[in-house]
Amino acid sequence: MLQDEGVHTPAVPAPPAPWAEPLATALLVLADGTVLEGFGIGQTGVADGEVCFNTAMTGYQEILTDPSYAGQIVTFTFPHIGNTGTNDEDLESLAAAPASGVRGTVIASAVTKPSSWRSSSHLDAWLKARGIVGITGVDTRALTALIRDNGMPNAIIANDPEGRFDREALKARAAALAPMEGLDLVPPVTSRERSEWSQTTWGVKTGYGDRKAGTGLKVVAIDYGVKRNILRLLAEAGCDVTVVPATTTAEEIMAMKPDGVFLSNGPGDPAATGTYAVPVIRALLQEKVPTFGICLGHQLMGLALGGRTVKMAQGHHGANHPVKDKTTGKVEIVSMNHGFAVDPASLPDTALETHVSLFDGSNCGLTLTDRPAFSVQHHPEASPGPRDSHYLFQRFVALMKAGKPETLVTSVD
Repeated sequence: MLQDEGVHTPAVPAPPAPWAEPLATALLVLADGTVLEGFGIGQTGVADGEVCFNTAMTGYQEILTDPSYAGQIVTFTFPHIGNTGTNDEDLESLAAAPASGVRGTVIASAVTKPSSWRSSSHLDAWLKARGIVGITGVDTRALTALIRDNGMPNAIIANDPEGRFDREALKARAAALAPMEGLDLVPPVTSRERSEWSQTTWGVKTGYGDRKAGTGLKVVAIDYGVKRNILRLLAEAGCDVTVVPATTTAEEIMAMKPDGVFLSNGPGDPAATGTYAVPVIRALLQEKVPTFGICLGHQLMGLALGGRTVKMAQGHHGANHPVKDKTTGKVEIVSMNHGFAVDPASLPDTALETHVSLFDGSNCGLTLTDRPAFSVQHHPEASPGPRDSHYLFQRFVALMKAGKPETLVTSVD
């Protein structure tokens, strides 16, 4: 059919071929220049951090709000993340978003519609609300193998619904990121002021409980990025818990007349945080205040004893880690989340190794023979076993009641 002279008919673009690749709306750009394409989820924009992988099959909301992941991008090895949605109860951080957990997340499969009676929002909306940049559609098996073989890389995660990326600029930015060594990441996640904690653990019929204050042992919890469930289990064990900022002095803590001190988990390089935390812990140990540390708290106790910490190649991140308690001979399935480890060879003779990883033999616990203190690298408040490690909170209570380190050690082989 002929067209009238002077009339222009705009061209209609041909439909894409059925085999054409869909437009990438998110990128994960590693420090070595590797670019992984996928589809954006959560907050649009750019985030940076160290990429680690987590092998847990459940608990993604707790993982994404764990302050110990501050400064990191979490890759989930389990493909189906987000299928039970999110809620307002399964949060671990005390700090408000976006400083309360991970910087980004990498997921294999597209996030489906939530299927859980507890769900109140889709993972995508929840990530947006918390400022977390995400990418789906990535071969997380290949990424996990890369981390296993080469260590945890720095990376940039970028999400743009229009798929507009300056790849060379992103590569340059990823290559210029500072390593995790030397980074103190506690300040953004610690409490800003002192507070009391009374909430206890969750029940299907009752929800979270609440214990009456002033009826138990007084515990001061130093918040390096503490998880809520740790505080719940301390309260459940009958403790009156006061949470204090990471920079609280030993004099301020001793003025509160605690029966015990708890050293919490947290992010970053323990040696960097130790510049202000270690003198406080040393002073408390000198006063022989019963002390219990978890994760970063364990590492800081090791440093306070004159030991050293080392950066791990891929770290321990997951809920299926076997750890042997050498004081009982039992093997526990525990939750782990750490990229640094205490070097047991650097510890004094007064520090006995109580727990060890059965994956790689790394140190996972210690107790002192001359002072009432002990610590573990793993997270006993988590429930992968499901409650294999809850006894440690009772051990802390017993230590506070007895005031003697001998109550901790029955035999160490």
